[in-house]
Amino acid sequence: MIALLLAGAFSLGFTLFMTPLFIRLFNKLEWGQFIRDDGPQSHHTKRGTPTMGGIVVILGAVLGYFVGHLLSGERVTLSALLVLFLMVGLGLVGFLDDFTKTRKQRSLGLGGWAKIAGQVVVASIFAVLALSFPNADGQTPASTMISAVRDIEWLDFAVFGSIAAVVLFAIWVNLIVVSTSNAVNVADGLDGLATGASILSIAAYIFIAFWQFNQSCFNGPDPSVAERCYEVRDSLDLAIVAASIAASLIGFLWWNTSPAHIFMGDTGSLALGGAIAALAILTRTELLLILIGGLFLIVTGSVIVQRVYFKLTGGKRIFLMSPLHHHFELKGWAEVTVVVRFWLIGGLFVAVGVGLFYLEWVSQ
Repeated sequence: MIALLLAGAFSLGFTLFMTPLFIRLFNKLEWGQFIRDDGPQSHHTKRGTPTMGGIVVILGAVLGYFVGHLLSGERVTLSALLVLFLMVGLGLVGFLDDFTKTRKQRSLGLGGWAKIAGQVVVASIFAVLALSFPNADGQTPASTMISAVRDIEWLDFAVFGSIAAVVLFAIWVNLIVVSTSNAVNVADGLDGLATGASILSIAAYIFIAFWQFNQSCFNGPDPSVAERCYEVRDSLDLAIVAASIAASLIGFLWWNTSPAHIFMGDTGSLALGGAIAALAILTRTELLLILIGGLFLIVTGSVIVQRVYFKLTGGKRIFLMSPLHHHFELKGWAEVTVVVRFWLIGGLFVAVGVGLFYLEWVSQ
């Protein structure tokens, strides 16, 4: 518990007080945001605002995690390192995309397939490592079973054999990681929107992982609840790394909220999507991610629906513009109004997701 508080406090302080220094550095490097001409007119004033703020978030989270462990004497675990690996790895893919945009001064950085290829490489390495290095209890960070609020025993890739199980698990992980990271990226279109929504989602995993630690099958559970205990490895450390990331985002939000002094860029949005996906996979709550990341699902769904409808109808549109938050901007909503209302929607989805997680435990 001390490590969790120390990690969160350091991450929060780092991004809150160090972000202005990075803003000045990024301005000097001319890492400014490129704004599309076909977007809302109000966004043109944001042209040149420093981007790649995800670097600050990633540094704050990583340093906070290790400082918390150093000061508390807690042991670093593989599960938490895997969360950081996926976050940093996808952040690197996003950085390459952002850097290309700033150098060439265009809205398109890496090509779509190049970006996905980078995500697939990082996610595949994560998948293999997550099924490796069992601990003394024989538990690996992840399992070959698809999970909802815990592993679903009748949805186990292992029935197809050990090699096939690894391949199918890797495909499943890639589906989750690529979908989640791109969904957060799509939602990152208004000042503070993706940052605030990510705080809510990651905070849910602080609660989930900490609850799993208290009800862990490996901590000598109370006999009265032994049948309901969780077989999740390193659950406390997953709560600690989630707290580091959430706290880092809170400090960053001070500078990212409207009017934003810095944007997280693809560096941050892809990294955060990776962190959320990793937490869902390692806490064995993969399908619950549909609710915990419900806002991201809606925003991304609006883009898909818009494109499909546009092609089927020969150029007609459902929304004035996609993603959905731009539709409401064009309808006359103030940017801050859109952001706060979307946060509320995201918070409601998170509350339902956490509620279902807890309901499953009390109903057994």
